[in-house]
This record gives sequence, structure tokens and C-alpha cells, in this order.
Amino acid sequence: MIWLTWRQFRAQALIGLAALLLVAGYLAWLGIQVHDDYRDTLAHCADRASCAGPLGALANRYGTAVDLLGYLLLLVPGLLGVFWGAPLVPRELEAGTQRLVWNQSVTRRRWLAVKLAVPGALAVAVTGAYSLLLSWATGPVTGILSDRFEPVLFASRNLAPLGYAAFAFVLGTACGLLLRRTVPAMAATLVAFAVLQVLVPTVLRPHYQAPVRASVPLTAPLIGGLSMIGTYGDIAGLRVPGGPWVVSTSAILGPDGHEVGHTSWFQNCMNNSSMADLPACLAQGNVHVDITEQPADRYWGFQWTETSIFTALAALLALASFRLIGRRSI
Repeated sequence: MIWLTWRQFRAQALIGLAALLLVAGYLAWLGIQVHDDYRDTLAHCADRASCAGPLGALANRYGTAVDLLGYLLLLVPGLLGVFWGAPLVPRELEAGTQRLVWNQSVTRRRWLAVKLAVPGALAVAVTGAYSLLLSWATGPVTGILSDRFEPVLFASRNLAPLGYAAFAFVLGTACGLLLRRTVPAMAATLVAFAVLQVLVPTVLRPHYQAPVRASVPLTAPLIGGLSMIGTYGDIAGLRVPGGPWVVSTSAILGPDGHEVGHTSWFQNCMNNSSMADLPACLAQGNVHVDITEQPADRYWGFQWTETSIFTALAALLALASFRLIGRRSI
């Protein structure tokens, strides 16, 4: 049964493995370049503190490639669910070939177990290999930016992609078993997985543990790194040293704890300072923001939590599939 499943699945598997080898080759080349440049940059600095500028330039140089590779890995589990998981059962149901197997003392549940186990294990292995290579290749850039909690980085590094791959593959198989048609099953898998990939980081992930409240002084470098400063003091894109996940941020506050957006000195800075001079102008007001954050040391706990959630969802879907195939007339 395992050999038969492999023969039926080998075309998709070989295409996927070929794609992985191509990506792995590029990641190996990129990783060598990044690590060599990182070591060379540190070698030309007296110490780490004096190397902020050169290290920032290195991160900017590789930033586009790192971002694109992260987005690609976000797609991989979903694509495996759509193209490996969803057609797995409907293809046989549409052709009626499963009946031949069942008439040779192979039970329906054993047939489904092999269908899930062989391609599913390969899907997790492919995704895990990609995640491992990407985490290694881009490690110096991630360390410089200290933004491991950023949604794309979190979802495309280390353990989390393994949980996504297991879930997406079983989701595709379950949709195929339920809908019994390849194209509808592929569409349903894509939609369901995409919805979860949006909901989890925005609704669920911030609450794996209760956020911590903190007050952050806004120095000129921090202000210069913001992605947005509103007309009345709203800000976005704050990156706190140490790499915590900033969940929410107040408007800019003065020493007395009140918002400064409508004060004359703030409006003077906003209206009469160049972009280069604005951070220093605002920092002179001794301003700060109140934030809620997930501390950086919670990163691996969050990785394990999210991986466990998606693995548990995959197990529940697999259990539901076994119950369905045992009761339903196919």
C-alpha cells in the first residue's frame, strides 16, 4: 500500500523536491554571502556598539531578498495543501480506483492512513528543510534587525512552518474527502488556509500570553526609525531595543503623561523641521510612549505554542476524516 501510494504520488513529489533543490541552492549561496559579509563588517568595527551603521547597511542590502524568501515560505504550506493534499483522495474517487484496493483486504481507514502518512510526512519534511535553510541563511540579518516577532518572519522561520505544513496537507485531504471533487477541494483548502493565516497573527497570537505594559523614551534614533508620525502624535513602526513584539502603542506623550499632539512646540517641530531634523526636534521634548509588548524571551514559547495549535488542528481533521470515511458510502 505504501509503495502504491508512492507511485501515485511520485510526480508531485519529484516536482516539489526539484523546486526545493533550486531554492536550497540559492539559499546556500545567499547564506554564505550574508555570513561572510557579516563577519567582514564586524571585523572592521572596534566593537558591536560602533557597528550599528555598517550593520544597518548590511541588513538593507539583503532586505529585499530576505523578505521575498520569507513570503515564499509563507506560501509553501498552503501550496502543498492545495496541490498535494486536496487532489489526493478525489483523484481516486473520481476514477473509482479506490474500490480495487478495498477489495484486496485493505480497509478504508488503512487506505486513508497511508494516504495521509506518506505524502504528509514528505510535505512536513520539505517545509522543514526550507525553514531550516532560510533561518540559517538570513540569521545575521534577523539578528541585526531584532524583529523575529514580525508576522512574516515569525511564520517563516524555525518551528512554525512545520505546524502549518501538517495542517495544510491534512486540511487539503479532508476537503477532498468531504467534497469528492478535485477543483472544489483545492479552492476550499486555499481559502480556509489563507483565512487562518490572517486571523492567527492578528487575533490569536497576541494573546498566547498576557502582554506586558512598558514606557519607552523616544530618542532621536527611535523616532527616526518610525514608519509613521501622525499630525497629532500618532505613531507606527516602533522598534524597541532588545526585539520585543510591540502589540500596541499610545500616541506621543510628554513628561506629564499627556498627549503632545496639539501642543505648540510639537506642531512647530512637525511644520518647520525637515525630515532629517524632525527626530532631534521631537526628542528635545523628553517624550515617550506607553506600549504593550510581548518580551523577546517569549519567542520560542510562542513558536512552540503556534506549532502545537496547528498540529492539534491537523490531528483533529485527521480524526474527523477517519470517522467520515468509515461512515460514508463512497
